[in-house]
Amino acid sequence: MAVLNLSFAACGFLGIYQLGAVGAFLRHGERLLGSLRACAGASAGALVAAVMITAPDKLEHCKEFTYKFADGVRRQRFGAVTPGYDFMLTLREGIEEILPSDAHSLATDRLHVSITHSKSGENHIVSRFASRDELIKALLASSFVPVYAGIRPVEFQGQKWIDGGFTDCLPILPVGRTITVSPFAGPQDVCPVHRGRFSNHLRVAKMNVMFSMENIIRLNQALFPPSATRMQWLCQEGFDDAVRFLKKEAWMH
Repeated sequence: MAVLNLSFAACGFLGIYQLGAVGAFLRHGERLLGSLRACAGASAGALVAAVMITAPDKLEHCKEFTYKFADGVRRQRFGAVTPGYDFMLTLREGIEEILPSDAHSLATDRLHVSITHSKSGENHIVSRFASRDELIKALLASSFVPVYAGIRPVEFQGQKWIDGGFTDCLPILPVGRTITVSPFAGPQDVCPVHRGRFSNHLRVAKMNVMFSMENIIRLNQALFPPSATRMQWLCQEGFDDAVRFLKKEAWMH
């Protein structure tokens, strides 16, 4: 089988869909995993990619953290932007808990994180991490939506960075085939089936998505997490869509 990569889209709290897809890959995707060279992602997608590369055994832990994090945001009067709520601190604590001590060694050259320079607005893909703390900073930078997550951009390697989803929300790696995963209906390899009447595509930060009411609702849910029941449904949907992809490719184990 040719060299394969996985790329996970920027998607906020809909990262739970992608964690569901990872569950399907780990359970049924032995052939895919055997040829997996690298994972890439932006924002929540970068966090999912980091789990896939450095801590697949912590998948259930990640799901529980996501449900708890979403619940905490839901309980705030104005969601993540509620004065006094520290979104980035909560996220950092979750990452610290999940990543193993040698995560930076496991991630170097195998994890590609999309980040955006706060001054120039240029996209960078980083894949080398000198320490675990540097890896964590790259992941936080990739997830920092100004105003929503705080005021000050994240410092990484002496520069200031913001969410990678603004400039490349679904990185395609140059070597091998990149399998794309997104919780928004579109032409990605693993994504929800579009059931609406309209079929226009939009290109947003290098990713094609379907212009539909369902996707508009999902975009809102990415920032303002839906109910716990809906989150669990999204996780199962990600699992089912990944299984459908594996069957289509005849990679089902």
